Amino acid sequence: MEKMKEIIVVEGKDDTVRIKRAVQADTIETNGSEISEATIEQIRLAQKQRGVIIFTDPDYPGERIRKIISDKVPGCKHAFLPRHEAIPKKGKGLGVEHASIEAIRKALSAVQQEMIIVTEEITQEDLLEAGLMGEARSKERREKLGLLLKIGYTNGKQLHKRLNMFQITRATFLEAAIQVLQEETE
Repeated sequence: MEKMKEIIVVEGKDDTVRIKRAVQADTIETNGSEISEATIEQIRLAQKQRGVIIFTDPDYPGERIRKIISDKVPGCKHAFLPRHEAIPKKGKGLGVEHASIEAIRKALSAVQQEMIIVTEEITQEDLLEAGLMGEARSKERREKLGLLLKIGYTNGKQLHKRLNMFQITRATFLEAAIQVLQEETE
């Protein structure tokens, strides 16, 4: 079982239990989206000492938590779980706690490093031209693009920000966008 150097930030204790079945890791739990200042300080210290991987649920509250931490603790790494990997066998909701051990390991092996100094290589216009905004199938296309690039699902505005934050190159973006569009015609 792989031992993680970084500390993994998750939403709750069920996520911690599931992560620890997949890898040897220390975790910090946010206990929901109302993250206390004490928890933020703990994450700051963890980032300074060992590095942090933010691994939240692929839903609105999870993305909100990811954004809050990212804004207050720059330079974190991010692990993304595809929505279809986070669905429970029974019941409702999405969550890391519902993912398979293999899906968790895969997400943690493909972490993205957040870049503090960002250059805008991909524009909003690029997203429009690729059909990722403003069209009937845009949401579905963004979801597929997020899977291909391992950056998770976002709305159009956040996709633009995330592509540039992780410094996805224009060539990589175009290659993935073309693949998404080609899969539609098959």
